[in-house]
Amino acid sequence: MARAFLIVMDSVGCGGAPDAADFGDAGANTLAHIALACAGGRADVGRAGPLRVPVLDGLGLGAAIRLASGDAAPGLDAVPQGRWGAATEVSKGKDTPSGHWELAGVPVPWDWAYFPDTVPAFPDDLVAEVCRLAGVVGVLGNCHASGTEIIDRLGAEHLRTGWPICYTSADSVFQIAAHEEAFGLERLVALCRDLAPRLHAMKVGRAIARPFLGSPGDFHRTGNRRDFAIAPPAPTLLDWVQEAGHVTHAVGKIGDIFSHRGITHLHKGKDDAALFDHLDRLGREAEVGSLTFANFVEFDSLYGHRRDVAGYARQLEWFDGRAAAFLAGLRAGDLVIFTADHGNDPTWRGTEHTRERVPVLCHGAGEGSLGLCAFVDVAASVAGHLGIAARGAGRSFL
Repeated sequence: MARAFLIVMDSVGCGGAPDAADFGDAGANTLAHIALACAGGRADVGRAGPLRVPVLDGLGLGAAIRLASGDAAPGLDAVPQGRWGAATEVSKGKDTPSGHWELAGVPVPWDWAYFPDTVPAFPDDLVAEVCRLAGVVGVLGNCHASGTEIIDRLGAEHLRTGWPICYTSADSVFQIAAHEEAFGLERLVALCRDLAPRLHAMKVGRAIARPFLGSPGDFHRTGNRRDFAIAPPAPTLLDWVQEAGHVTHAVGKIGDIFSHRGITHLHKGKDDAALFDHLDRLGREAEVGSLTFANFVEFDSLYGHRRDVAGYARQLEWFDGRAAAFLAGLRAGDLVIFTADHGNDPTWRGTEHTRERVPVLCHGAGEGSLGLCAFVDVAASVAGHLGIAARGAGRSFL
């Protein structure tokens, strides 16, 4: 029996979402705009020239961009040697849980709750509950913010007062940043864990612990982030596979995103390089019939939100090089699907995710176009490859 590897390149969208205008994102295209910037010499920091991702492009990346949006992507013009297409999301959010759950066969059936872009952003009773749980008399922030910007701005005051830094974004999230040593990592994680049920009852998708270290002028986030996500509303691909008696491996944020449901083994790491080491090992060692579900977050967290085009291009090129070695070490009959959960166009206004279609690139499934498909079709296709019955509306494209 073959194995399956579902690999999410977090935020690597390819434009063309039919409802992008509803989100203020008409015209956003993460991949095409990065490729255009590279070709125009506007992304020559730590790299130079056109975007070079021969492995992904060989699977059909450039073709998927053109299919999804009709936009040009200079340098991504390979004749595809894999199965390729582009997927469209139906869930009403452009956030991490919505994208991942739907890729795993379960669209979000409710409207997420969001906090207003005002100061303060949070209701008084919620702030009071944070204070009670944390044993403090106040919080800092209470606004929409970039996670790196807000610790630079408020980190010193946090060290002085001991108050947690609370902030949100255009996503359905409540984030709490605190110094790992001065505030305490376990204390921060417990605060987010204990607050999460109240947020979930409000249909806020995630409580996120955002620990950092350092001193004023040199604060930096650590790899000990914890997400406490609302549970998916129905069994997902991970549950289907596990209930059929197969092993599942979750790499990176997958465990947190799925509330640790349907997961046999969890593999965490301090950065995407460490996560790819896990993926390489699983390519060699994962059990027959297993599913490995991986998320690589740094496209989004380090470069998309920070609107760093050159950094995003460097990450794509690094990932492509690692993908080459990973694919070379797989077994006959293995299926690999590279896809994404949403967009985060680093050339776009603001600092938030962008509503886009996502590429679907298959290794081990022959050649040819899949056309436009649905996010839920990814789950159905993985299940079919593993000989497991899919649930819900998805249809296999293999």
